[in-house]
Amino acid sequence: MSRILRPAFRMASATRVGCTPRATTRATFARPVVSALQTLQTRSYAEASGTKEYTVRDALNEALAEELEANDKVFILGEEVAQYNGAYKVTKGLLDRFGEKRVIDTPITESGFCGLAVGAALSGLNPVCEFMTFNFAMQAIDQIVNSAAKTLYMSGGIQPCNITFRGPNGFAAGVAAQHSQDYSAWYGCVPGLKVVNPWSAEDAKGLLKAAIRDPNPVVVLENELMYGQTFPMSEAAQKDDFVIPFGKAKIERAGKDLTIVTMSRCVGQSLVAAENLKKNYGVEAEVINLRSVKPLDVDAIVKSVKKTGRLMAVESGYPMFGVGSEILALTMEYAFDYLQAPAQRVTGAEVPTPYAQKLEELSFPNEKLIEDHAAKLLRV
Repeated sequence: MSRILRPAFRMASATRVGCTPRATTRATFARPVVSALQTLQTRSYAEASGTKEYTVRDALNEALAEELEANDKVFILGEEVAQYNGAYKVTKGLLDRFGEKRVIDTPITESGFCGLAVGAALSGLNPVCEFMTFNFAMQAIDQIVNSAAKTLYMSGGIQPCNITFRGPNGFAAGVAAQHSQDYSAWYGCVPGLKVVNPWSAEDAKGLLKAAIRDPNPVVVLENELMYGQTFPMSEAAQKDDFVIPFGKAKIERAGKDLTIVTMSRCVGQSLVAAENLKKNYGVEAEVINLRSVKPLDVDAIVKSVKKTGRLMAVESGYPMFGVGSEILALTMEYAFDYLQAPAQRVTGAEVPTPYAQKLEELSFPNEKLIEDHAAKLLRV
């Protein structure tokens, strides 16, 4: 447990998203934070020519606008998505552009508006259902799992359910146990759901557009602390036909000594750790950004492990029955003979997220923890 309960790197200052009048009873927002990750989170996905700087928030907003423009069956609903431009400003300007029939404010009742969205999807529309945080989606777990995920199967393949569930997920600074947990493994274990975890601006745009176009229910798990992070957006990704296919991981950093498989905010942390491993020990770690939790790109993981001979999974979720556990199990099944050392995982702590800052820092992985465990695995 000591390897899990080490101090997490804390972001020290970022733009705070203000609470709007209707949100004050339900949402708390992150303390001002900043990160050393920003130095590595400006990595480009393509050639420099034609690139533009996008925040993750702006990339999501552009994806929504393009899909609303392209398909009149698409509409957005959720708490504050219209009049107040979204609790995290992801839907900023969409009400003015598309009108109140396409961008709809709802009461503070996740069970109600999620059920409405599922019904609309079963009637042939393509709703995008925003949760102010996926912690509140617990109120609508029956609609997501029993109605949206299972209807296609239970109807014998007759009744599709084209619906996108999106919103912030995972670790968020200073919001305590009921607002700061990762649902990747929760939704990833449900047959009928597709689950994606974007990290960069290109991830955010390409995966959200793919989710809206997909005939199946898709859960898009964004991270609150990433909304204000800036990334280069390639010229190809700026076009309105840009999508990222599900089940295709991306190698963010090539290496030959260790495979680090990770997702969402932990991608940036793992890239920092990989650079430190090279600087301090002269080893090259390969960092794989999963992007898609379900379907999972097992082939990319196995191919990398065959090259490096070592595996470490990094996530901010709980250690028990998590995404990291699944990655290790699959690697044992498909690449055991290529492993030169036992596979390891770095996860969040097995505790409800504390509100107190110093205790919160003990609850999530940081760059130093990732580096130390990698060094131990490599015996350097």
